[in-house]
Amino acid sequence: MDTDTSRHAMAAAAPLARGASMPLAQQLAQRYAERIQQRLLLPGSRLPSVRECAQRHGVSPHTVVAAYDQLLAQGLLEARKQRGFFVRETPAPRAGASAPSGTGRTGAWRPPGQTPKAPFDVTALIRGMFQADAHNAPGLGTLPADWLDLPMLQTAMRRVIAQSEGAEQLALQYGQPGGDARLRAALAQRLADLGIAATPEQILSTVGATHALDLITRTLLQPGDAVLVDEPGWAIEFARLSQAGMRLLPVPRGADGPDLDAMELLIKQHSPRLYVTVSVLHNPTGNTLSLSSAHRILQLAEAADFLIVEDDTYAFMAPNHAPRLSALDGLRRTVYVSGFSKILTPAWRVGYLAASPERAARLTDAKLLQTLTTSPLLERAVALCLEQGQLRRHAERVQTRLDAARQRVVRLALEAGCQFVTPPQGLFGWIDTGIDTERLAQRLLDEGWLTAPGLLFSASRQPGTLMRINFATAQDAGFWRLLAQARKDFL
Repeated sequence: MDTDTSRHAMAAAAPLARGASMPLAQQLAQRYAERIQQRLLLPGSRLPSVRECAQRHGVSPHTVVAAYDQLLAQGLLEARKQRGFFVRETPAPRAGASAPSGTGRTGAWRPPGQTPKAPFDVTALIRGMFQADAHNAPGLGTLPADWLDLPMLQTAMRRVIAQSEGAEQLALQYGQPGGDARLRAALAQRLADLGIAATPEQILSTVGATHALDLITRTLLQPGDAVLVDEPGWAIEFARLSQAGMRLLPVPRGADGPDLDAMELLIKQHSPRLYVTVSVLHNPTGNTLSLSSAHRILQLAEAADFLIVEDDTYAFMAPNHAPRLSALDGLRRTVYVSGFSKILTPAWRVGYLAASPERAARLTDAKLLQTLTTSPLLERAVALCLEQGQLRRHAERVQTRLDAARQRVVRLALEAGCQFVTPPQGLFGWIDTGIDTERLAQRLLDEGWLTAPGLLFSASRQPGTLMRINFATAQDAGFWRLLAQARKDFL
């Protein structure tokens, strides 16, 4: 046994106290923190892997992820890419102690003086997502792996390598700056099906939709710019915008879309440069923008001269005729963003954006500086899936399966005493549990269930009783029995 391992064995001497008022993740974090502060774990020491630590303490990997994130937030650990977690060589300032007002370790905006409540922050959500087993992750943001079509992916890749014209060039050279030509042609047809007119030259491939959003932020905005965002909305986008120095203007989101009166007031007060929104199957509420709201948003954008970024990540789970701002606007002051990780596979990081010719050219130049090009092999494989109709048929099967899962989960949620805040649609449900979901998430995490409490989707990091569920991964009746019992215990 090496010295690091022998030191870590000391941390496992006493079992964690299940059922105690302090959550297991906090107990585990406190135990390691004490050993670091007592110099029983020296600077540079490597902590056990998530899996090893979970086995050693008899807890779920989600609990270990949450504990390590608390230690990262306290400045006691550092994460080294592809190596693991290490005790910091020199103690770092505690999160929020010296950071500029309104920012935190993850970059997520919060009111001055408000401290984030570990372990539920953006990095904890992402780490948990990578560690999660879909069967124990009702808060997961993707489809379970067994819902995806691996044979379709394998066949597409084999055809790209063995049969495609110019396969050697695809495999051995850089891709084109704008992305694979066949992919962009297929995407132009896909957009036409959605009512969005765009030539292949107006389309730019990216390393997933996340890269597209980041590219837009860094190319079309300057630090200090005000940006309208949906509240609730996507926590990772909040963090990215804040980290880039933008001022977030949260707009309350309801069943029909944003509160237009609140949006108009924010526009008058702050003169935003951009509005980032999910108009179809919004994350986390699952709702879709009404046609009247879409028209009013475009009128406000025209009058106040700001751009709209429309994130259509869940496009393949929605009807083609659903109102899209980019279709109504013709890409004049909209930039359309989408990708394939939610419907095809998260492993193929292929996304894209569509914009006016001038903006597409600017964004292409920025892409060259950031990543040079994107993967021509993966892009050609996606093009084949689109061209041959395989992706469309797969999406139809997913929608059918998701409809059945949604019906089951709605029944289970209502039986557990929860209510849906917005009509259940798409992949996500936005539910009111009637109790503090941060406390609830801690309790469920101790039992091995990864959830997504509402504060993760709040730009102002406000706790509450709301929670996002994934209809595909929340079908286990055992989870809902635990949630119902927790409600009884807390009420």
